Amino acid sequence: MTRAIKDGLSEEQISAVIDLALSEDLGCGDVTSEALIPVNLQGKASILIKDNGVLAGGDIVRRVFLKVDPTLDVKLLIQDGTAVKPGDIAGTVSGSIISILKAERVVLNFIQRLSGIASETARYIAETQGCHATIVDTRKTTPGLRTLEKYAVRMGGGQNHRFHLGDAVLIKDNHLAALRSQGMSLTDIINEAKRNAPAGMTIEVEVTNPEEAAEAAGAGADMIMLDNMNPDEMERVVNSLPQGVRTEASGGINLENVRAAAMTGVDIISIGALTHSPKALDISIELDPETLKLL
Repeated sequence: MTRAIKDGLSEEQISAVIDLALSEDLGCGDVTSEALIPVNLQGKASILIKDNGVLAGGDIVRRVFLKVDPTLDVKLLIQDGTAVKPGDIAGTVSGSIISILKAERVVLNFIQRLSGIASETARYIAETQGCHATIVDTRKTTPGLRTLEKYAVRMGGGQNHRFHLGDAVLIKDNHLAALRSQGMSLTDIINEAKRNAPAGMTIEVEVTNPEEAAEAAGAGADMIMLDNMNPDEMERVVNSLPQGVRTEASGGINLENVRAAAMTGVDIISIGALTHSPKALDISIELDPETLKLL
């Protein structure tokens, strides 16, 4: 597996994710294939791309097939991060037909979802081409699949925000509500975070208007999250902040308005939809009848 996928996820965790997916699908066996397919039927199948998009998840595909049957011969023909089109063959798998059929749905669940995330990310990158802003993901990920889904974002040309709650201090609306109920101001809250957070950790705070942004910057926040602001407000904040204070646009941003947000000069734009609601890329596994034979 490439280091890009392994970052933040151990080999044991990768194996556990695949084991869980296979257990969901194969916990009671494949009664259809076992009842109908000769155990000695061999052949080849292709991983067929049926839509335009960006590929991600090839190595997971290989691992799933080999977990089901180590004797299968898996060949990946297109690298992750590559633009694909209908008719492209992402890879092939040869060997036991029963084994290929057992792995088929889990393989497709992984590669379709990860490629869907990469493809959606690429669309946002295309919309903001030529702008300063970087497209990043959020923690709105499928439980247990965060590292794989964030890898897919990178394959689509985006970058990753926090992997987990320990990556940086991000003071959001509910933190603010809890502490303001205790009589603390925004400045008090930021100062408390700076006193108590690990040394050198980034302090980011969510604000909803230019006035709060100015107070947060004055209190020493490293980054200001502009939550659900319109482009005019974002631009006003960007132009008023001291040098070195970075900005993040977040909330209510989609493919129709992302370019307007990017043109305000914000540093990053976080898009939860990259991982929480992408459309899966249409991919199938097709047996090659001419290769089928009994051994």
